[in-house]
Amino acid sequence: MLILVAFIGAAIVALVLWRAMNSARAGLSEPPPRRQATGPVRRIAGPDDDPEFLRRLAEQVRRQDEPPAN
Repeated sequence: MLILVAFIGAAIVALVLWRAMNSARAGLSEPPPRRQATGPVRRIAGPDDDPEFLRRLAEQVRRQDEPPAN
């Protein structure tokens, strides 16, 4: 029981020290400015949004489902 209380106390002290160090460091410098987009915004899409990919995938599945020609 004493070990549990000591562990919780140490965790609280560590949390307080960590927050104090972060708040002191945050006041020293400003965050870097955000970059502004200079060109057209590109939308990153997964392969499942690409019609050509979906067509090729459907063809592959269709070929696997067909029985082999003898």
